[in-house]
Formats: sequence, structure tokens, C-alpha cells
Amino acid sequence: MMPQEQYTHHRSTMPGSEGPQVYKVGIYGWRKRCLYFFVLLLMILILVNLAMTIWILKVMNFTIDGMGNLRITEKGLKLEGDSEFLQPLYAKEIQSRPGNALYFKSARNVTVNILNDQTKVLTQLITGPKAVEAYGKKFEVKTVSGKLLFSADDNEVVVGAERLRVLGAEGTVFPKSIETPNVRAEPFKELRLESPTRSLVMEAPKGVEINAEAGNMEATCRTELRLESKDGEVRGEKDRSSKSYSSNRPALPITG
Repeated sequence: MMPQEQYTHHRSTMPGSEGPQVYKVGIYGWRKRCLYFFVLLLMILILVNLAMTIWILKVMNFTIDGMGNLRITEKGLKLEGDSEFLQPLYAKEIQSRPGNALYFKSARNVTVNILNDQTKVLTQLITGPKAVEAYGKKFEVKTVSGKLLFSADDNEVVVGAERLRVLGAEGTVFPKSIETPNVRAEPFKELRLESPTRSLVMEAPKGVEINAEAGNMEATCRTELRLESKDGEVRGEKDRSSKSYSSNRPALPITG
């Protein structure tokens, strides 16, 4: 029981007055029981909170160096295993452990943005389920040694490889002109220059050379085939090492 203070109020002794009265001061009755109940409830909540805190620390593997798969090192943060980021991640450098690959996985797409000091997007790379898109002033592909293989900007597209191979069954379509010093097919393959609906024009300031070293050369058209020389002449010569030469087709108009 809690101590109760008691005091005695003495009135002046007068004829006919009552004797001294005692007044009880303190918490008693149902108030005392409510106070004990709230104190006990508070103690239970403190114990439950302490137990939950210890359990969270144990499950999340909190240590002095970090928590869970996250470790704090001298070079930065180190993540071990799979990690999931629900908000944008800002980092100066992301690299994997030596000998291991670095994977980026997403249910929708992975976007990489390069920002300037005013947080304006300068370069953006978006890899989605349907396409891979890159936005920037210039796009380059280089080898390990630094040799340019492919470059593209607003003005031109440059292919720096020694050989450009087109594996499509329909070949390559150029809606406009093409400028190249050499056009050749792969070994033991045919080379065809064809214009299905328009004309085919080959021009060069110092001459055009067509050579078929191991086979025949054919030129076909629908209406008229014309070979024209403005300043010189057009010659047709036969290799004397061949045994015979014959042609069953009508003569072609040749102008010089």
C-alpha cells in the first residue's frame, strides 16, 4: 500500500465545538488500481518493444560494419548477393567483385541517365522489353585498343571496321546515293547491283572498274543498255587465252 499522508486539523477549543478531524490525502480505491494497471501495461509494452528491436537487429544482421548484405568499407558501400532498389539510385561508380559479372534486372526496363550540374539529362540509355534506346549527341563503338568501329551523330554514320557484312537475304537497300571506293562480294559469292524500279548509276571522276576474276559478268535491263564515253571511247576486248568466244545475243548500242 502506498503511504498516505495524514494530518490533523485542530480547531480552536471552543465550547460546543467538535473534536479534532483527520483527512486522508493520497490515491486509493479504484484510482490506485487503474494506476497499477497502466504501470503494468507500460512495462509490458517496453518489454515487447525491446524484444522486437532485438529480433529486428538479429534478422537484419546488424553489425558494426553494416547490416545484412550491405557492408561499409573504406572505398564505399559493398553489397553481397541480390539487392533491390525501389527508388532511384545515385552513384559515382558501380562495379562487381573481381571475377564476377554485374547484372541489372528489372520487370519493365532499366534506365541509365547522365545528368549535368543543373540535373538536366545529357545522355540516356533505356533497355526495355521491346527495344534498346540511346539518346545523346553522339554514339560510338570502339575496340579495347581504342579503334573506332561504329559512330553515329546528326551529320553522318561512320563504320570503321575493315569489312562490313550484310547477312540479310534481300541484301542492302540504299534509298539515296552511296559513296565507297570498293564494293565486292565474299569469296565464292555473287555480287549483284540491282535497281528494281529506278535506274542504276555508277559515277567516278577517274573511272569505274568492273572486274570478275573467276567468273562471268552480266548486265541486264528491261529496255536499253547504253555504254557511253564522253571524251574517249568504249572498247570490248576478248582475252586471247580463251579458246572460243561467241555471243547469241543481239548487239548492244555502244556510243563513244
